Order: sequence, then structure tokens, then C-alpha cells
Amino acid sequence: MPKGVLSGMKVVEGSAFVAAPLGGMTLAQLGADVIRFDPIGGGLDYRRWPITDHGMSLFWAGMNKGKRSFQVDIGHAEGRELIMELLRGDSQEDGIFLTNFPERGWLAYEKLKQVREDLIYVNIMGDRKGGSALDYTVNCAVGFASATGDPSNEDPTNYLLPAWDNITGQMSAVALLAADRYRRINGEGQLVKIALKDVAVATASNLGNISEVTINNEDRQKAGNYLYGAFGRDFVSKDGVRVMIVGLTPRQWKGIVESMGIADQMSSLEIDLGYSLSGEGERFKARHKIAELVEPWFACKAYSEICPLFDEHAVCYGPYRSFREMVEDDDDCSPDNPMMGMVTQPNIGEYLASGSPIRFVDDNLQTLPAPTLGQHTEEILKQELSLSDGEVGRLKAQGIVAW
Repeated sequence: MPKGVLSGMKVVEGSAFVAAPLGGMTLAQLGADVIRFDPIGGGLDYRRWPITDHGMSLFWAGMNKGKRSFQVDIGHAEGRELIMELLRGDSQEDGIFLTNFPERGWLAYEKLKQVREDLIYVNIMGDRKGGSALDYTVNCAVGFASATGDPSNEDPTNYLLPAWDNITGQMSAVALLAADRYRRINGEGQLVKIALKDVAVATASNLGNISEVTINNEDRQKAGNYLYGAFGRDFVSKDGVRVMIVGLTPRQWKGIVESMGIADQMSSLEIDLGYSLSGEGERFKARHKIAELVEPWFACKAYSEICPLFDEHAVCYGPYRSFREMVEDDDDCSPDNPMMGMVTQPNIGEYLASGSPIRFVDDNLQTLPAPTLGQHTEEILKQELSLSDGEVGRLKAQGIVAW
């Protein structure tokens, strides 16, 4: 059985919600031993929606696949000492902590560093000053919500995907691996900070949104469902299927024109406009005129007719689907995809779930279920902390640990 490329690495995780649990799961699905500690009865996200009819969180199960669960009273001094001992460990692979809990009190870096001098501590924050922030409060503050939605509607538009949580979670895993490499070379641990809002601001910078304001003195305006900077938009087929097409590269644009047989119309449009549509920016400027030529083509063809034509001409396209339609119709969301697999999740049942989207030639782990709360508490106390049966029994009897 493959062990995963990070086999041997041990990470202690204290987390809630999206970014930190996702960072830990990213590592666990690559083979790291990720031990998540939770308070007795579960943490803030233990019952987060979506939930089953019996109140079990599908969100929690989705964010903690492949981890081990340690249920401990973190409000009790002895419970906190158990976590510190986990961080101490006894090998070079130990002493790694990933959390989005505030870095203060018993969780302060300098406090935990007394337990292990070469501690790696990755701390996810809301903003760089230590303030609270969530994806929705960050997204509205950095401009993306104001540039999303129908141009005829001046109101900002929120979206379902917690983009900054997801990016921050992945970046926390990168930060942890970078710090681990540094420790292996130099023998030194360190505190690493990463803020949700900083990730959003950096992304706005990387995409040119900040320089668009500071250099061009322009603020990004809403473009609706049009692709900014090139041609792309959704259109509805004769049988009511909504399809997104994109003409970003020269090949993609050529495929659209040839598959629809509208080369002559596009040439006439270029004459009327007074400029060529060979450039992606020019296609964006002429997007409404182009759409007027594309809409009638879609309106007279069924989706089953469109797909062969688009495939033949290498058009970049995709149908709009609900989550249900993706599960039922998309073979990328099925066991045909090596990333996907059926898992049996205790208290929930058997269902389709993903493993890591990072695929190596070898050492890819199968899709793993999440643990039940406290599933590995006894195992961790005995195997990782070398406690006797009597000591373990006392801790459980006193309510310091649970399983």
C-alpha cells in the first residue's frame, strides 16, 4: 500500500472552519500524520452545515479526511500539557504545529518554544494585526464583490466559494513545508504568520487589480458573465442548456469562429469596427457585438449537436451544472477519476469523496474518510505519549480526554 510522499511527517493541528483544516488535510492526503485536537464535544465547526438528517456535519467530514482525532479538554491544565507533549515528540519529524487559534496564552509561540526549541508554528490569522476576519468580510473589502455581478445592478455580489479560505489553506501547507525544509537544513524552527486578508490583497496585486488603480487610474467595472480582457460568455442552446465558451487564446478564438461557421460575419464586423479581433483585448471591447452573432447560432442548435462541433474544433467550453448534476453527469466527479473514491464515514454512511488532487507517479493515497471525534484519543495517549493503561483510564475518568 502506498504511504504517501509525506509519510513520516507529524503535524499537530488546532483548527476550525476552512483554512487551517484544509491546510492540515492537504498534508494528510499526501501521507503526513496529522493529529487534530478538539475540545470535548467538538469545536466551533463540528456541527457546521451541510449536515445529515441526524445532525452529522458533512462539512466536518469533508475537511478532515485522513487525519487522526484527539479529543481533549483544552481548558484543563493537564489537557494542555498533553498537547504540548505531542508537540515535543521524540524525532525530527515532530514539533510541527498548524493552527488558526490566536497565538497567545498557552498557545503563544514563545511558550510552546519552551517545549521544543526547533518548533515550527504556522499561524493563520484573519488580518495581519490579529483581528477577526472571514472570507465574506475579506472579499467585500478588497474589491472583488464590487466588480462581480450584473453591470445593471449597482449592488455588490457575494459568491458561494470561500476563495480566500481555500487559497490560505493551501498556502499554509506550502508555508509549513518550506519551514520544515529550512529546519532540516539549518536545524531551526520558526513562527510563520499568514493572514486571510493579506492573501486576498496579494491576489489582487498579482492579478493587476491594484496596479490598474494606481497606474491606469481605473477601477474594475462589472462585466457580468463576460470574461474580462478577452471574449467569453454563457449562451443558451435550443434545448435550454447553458454553456460557457472562452476565446482567450488564438486557437480558442479560431475554434469558436470555425465551429460556428461565422468567419465571414466576423470579417464584416472587423471592417465595421475598424480594428482586428485577433487580439484578446479587442475581442473584449467588441464583446457585445460578437455576442449578437453567437446567440442565434446557439439558439438553433441542441446541446448534443454543439458538443461534437466544439470538440472537433478544440473550443474551450463547459456546461453550467448544479452540484447534483455534476455528481450525476460528470465523469470527473466519479470513481473513474483516480482522485475520487467511495468512503465509509462512521455515523454518516458510504458516499463519494475526493482524495488529493495532487497526483504523483507513485505513492498516491486512496480516498480516506475523516475520523470520528476522538477516534484516536486512546491510541495517541498510549502510542505517541507512552502513557500506561492506568494513566489513560484516569484521564478519561476525570473528563480530561474522551473517545
